[in-house]
Amino acid sequence: MSIETLKSALPDYAKDLRLNLSSVLSQPMLSANQTWGTALATAIAARNPAVIAAINAELADKIDATNVNAAKVAASLMGMNNIYYRYVHLSPTADFKTMRAGLRMNGMVGHGADGLDFELWSLAVSAVNGCGMCIESHEHEVFKKGATKEQVQAVVKIAAVITAVSAALEGAAALGE
Repeated sequence: MSIETLKSALPDYAKDLRLNLSSVLSQPMLSANQTWGTALATAIAARNPAVIAAINAELADKIDATNVNAAKVAASLMGMNNIYYRYVHLSPTADFKTMRAGLRMNGMVGHGADGLDFELWSLAVSAVNGCGMCIESHEHEVFKKGATKEQVQAVVKIAAVITAVSAALEGAAALGE
């Protein structure tokens, strides 16, 4: 499946998503690694097999295997961390904020991708998963590594559109459309 096939599968009421999918995947302030790593990581976070397959099919000539793997690492680690740290942040029990998480996160440093790119992917997945504590942490890191506000906005727009496309496709399937 390709991005074009994915767009054609969207119902008519999701026309804006079709248009936005093309535009968010061609933002000039992002490198190919930043764009397609974000797309893959957020597709995995959005959990729609058709969207994951379409994004994955587009990756072959856009980013190398190391970056593909690192985007998968970002998605998997944020899937865990966003739940844990969202709970810590929202819990009324203050002690959780000072307790050691004790969760293995070796992939945060052993992923092989550019540090800024990995942080952008982690930020985008954290936005999908709604973890304010992780968003704050990763946003701080991307700015420290030299990202612009426009780059941050761009990866969050990719996350928003990929997630909305996933939801629209699932909704259409559930409605028999």
